[in-house]
Amino acid sequence: MAIIARLHPLIVHFPIALVIVAALAEIVGIAAGDERYRAVAVMNLRAGAAFAVLAVIAGWRLASAPGIEATSLLEWHRWLGAGTAILTAVAAVATFRPERQPSRLVVYRIALFGAASLVAVAGHSGGLLVWGADFLRL
Repeated sequence: MAIIARLHPLIVHFPIALVIVAALAEIVGIAAGDERYRAVAVMNLRAGAAFAVLAVIAGWRLASAPGIEATSLLEWHRWLGAGTAILTAVAAVATFRPERQPSRLVVYRIALFGAASLVAVAGHSGGLLVWGADFLRL
């Protein structure tokens, strides 16, 4: 399990990129009225959801590893990451057979845009953990 924990910094970047690209593709599809963009969004979202679950498992293992200081920022990051993964998974599940239940499209979009927002906040808190708040100061 120690190796899985150490993979968190590598794995975590995939769901960040995939979920943000999915949200952008959905926005473009809505604006352009082109359903093909939803296919791009759904593909990225489903892959992002799978990687998000792996990233959360690895991250929780890493946060519990010896030598890692349990700070309040780390706790926020853990729960933001878990919430993001759950919301991403909800959005991904809502993409299956939306024609049978039109309300799934609403659930999908709310969960997708919520997950994209949370991934930005969780990613920022992860950056603060690694680089500190003064990283961009000149």
